[in-house]
Amino acid sequence: MLDLEPAAVRLRALVPDATGRLTAPTPCAGTSVGDLLDHIMTLALAFRYAADKTDTEIVRQPPPEPSVSRLDPSWPSLLPERLDALVAAWREPAAWEGTTWAGGQNFPAAEAGAVALDELVLHGWDLAKALGRGYQVDPASAEAVHAFASAVPDDPEARAGLFGPVVPVPADAPLFDRALGLAGRNPAWTPPDREG
Repeated sequence: MLDLEPAAVRLRALVPDATGRLTAPTPCAGTSVGDLLDHIMTLALAFRYAADKTDTEIVRQPPPEPSVSRLDPSWPSLLPERLDALVAAWREPAAWEGTTWAGGQNFPAAEAGAVALDELVLHGWDLAKALGRGYQVDPASAEAVHAFASAVPDDPEARAGLFGPVVPVPADAPLFDRALGLAGRNPAWTPPDREG
């Protein structure tokens, strides 16, 4: 069992800063803060249902293309609630047993839990960077994300819809920076208005 709470707490802390920055760019090419928040809102709900094995359309379908146009206007209060529910759902030992549906796929529940943590950590970092905030990841989450990203081949077909191309990162870089590179992110990314 992995603990999703540290990543969820970091993500929740960014909500107040994001409210007036929905059009700001993120490290995910072509994705604004508002688009990213729409995606996080969807994944928080979908992976909660994956944890408690609720068979519903949101887990049976691939995630929709993120769009700020779909972002629930009450997201600043709704997202923290969804994150809390997600953490609570994956605290149940039964969540990690058997198989479950998420993102239109049926796979081992333990793998779904790892994906949920990966999504929280990486998108927490994406959001923090977009807002010009620091992001400190706990060692257990960094190790889990690195392990997950390391298992994805450096092949466009295998990475489609999951990660962009691998970004080279020095072998002696911190573990989380290496995980970011494997997940198609440049650890040194800064918002365009902060470059230089």
